[in-house]
Amino acid sequence: MASRTAAVASRTVEISRVGVVGLGTMGSGIAQVCLQAGLEVVGREVEPELGDAARKRIDHYLSRGVEKGRLTAEEKDAALGRLCLVTELSELASCGLVIEAVFEDPDVKRDTFAALDRIVAPDAILATNTSALSVTQIAEATQHPERVVGMHFFNPAPVLPLVEVIRTAHTSDEVFDAAYAFAQRIGKEPVACNDTPGFIVNRILIPLLNDCVRVLDEARVSPDDVDRAMRFGANWPIGPCALIDLIGVDVHVHASEALHAALGEERMAPPQRLLEMQEAGQLGRKTGHGFYEYADS
Repeated sequence: MASRTAAVASRTVEISRVGVVGLGTMGSGIAQVCLQAGLEVVGREVEPELGDAARKRIDHYLSRGVEKGRLTAEEKDAALGRLCLVTELSELASCGLVIEAVFEDPDVKRDTFAALDRIVAPDAILATNTSALSVTQIAEATQHPERVVGMHFFNPAPVLPLVEVIRTAHTSDEVFDAAYAFAQRIGKEPVACNDTPGFIVNRILIPLLNDCVRVLDEARVSPDDVDRAMRFGANWPIGPCALIDLIGVDVHVHASEALHAALGEERMAPPQRLLEMQEAGQLGRKTGHGFYEYADS
C-alpha cells in the first residue's frame, strides 16, 4: 500500500499542465478552477473565436472574484497568464492530464479520445466530464483504456465543489487514485463511483426533477410554488425549476434521454413540457427564458 501511495503522489505532483478540450460553459469553468489552483491550462477549441469567448468568460468571473475580495487583481492576471488557447489537439501533447468537455455525443467523444490517446505521453491521464454517457465505451475507443477515467464536474464548476470520479472496469488503480487526488488538489470534494448510468447524482436527481416538472401539470401548480415547496418543505437551497433553468433545459433533456435509453425506467424520460420548452428555445438562464425570465442572460 505504501508503494502504491507513493506512486500516486508522484503522478499527482507531475500534473502541472492540464489540457481542457471544449471550452463551453463546463469546459471554461473547469479551466478556471485549474487556473485558480496555480496550474497551467492548455484550452482547445475548434475555432479561435470560441477560445477568445472562453477567455473573456473566465476573465469576467475572475474579475467578479476580485470585486468580492476572493482574489487580488495580481492573482487574477497571473491566472489568466497561465491559460494557453489552441485549436489543434496536438498542442496538448505535454499535458499530464487532459479533461474532455466536448458536446455530449458518444461518437464525438470517442473520436476525441482516440486522437488524444495517440498524442499524449504514455503516463498521461485522459478524463471525460460526461454527465450521462458510458465512460467505458469512451475508453474503449483508445489503445490504453486503463488510463481513462471519468471526472464529472458540476455546473457552475468554479462554485459547486463536487466531482464524481468514475472508474471503469479498465481503469487502473493508479490512474483512479491520481484523478481523485487531483480533484482534492484543486479544492474539490471528490466522490468515488463506478461506471453505471447516471453515476450517483444524476441517477437520483434526473428522475426526481422530472417528477417535479410533471407535478406542474398534474397538480396544476406554478413553477414558483413547486420551487418554494421544495425550498421551504425539503430544505433545498434552490427549487427544481430554477435548478433546471440553471443546468439548461437541453442539457437536462439530453441526460434524461440517455438514462431512459440505458435503464428503460419511465421516470427517467423527459417530461413533455421540457421537450416543448427545448423545441421553443426556452432553455433557461443561457437563453434568458425557461421556467423564469432572466434579464441578465
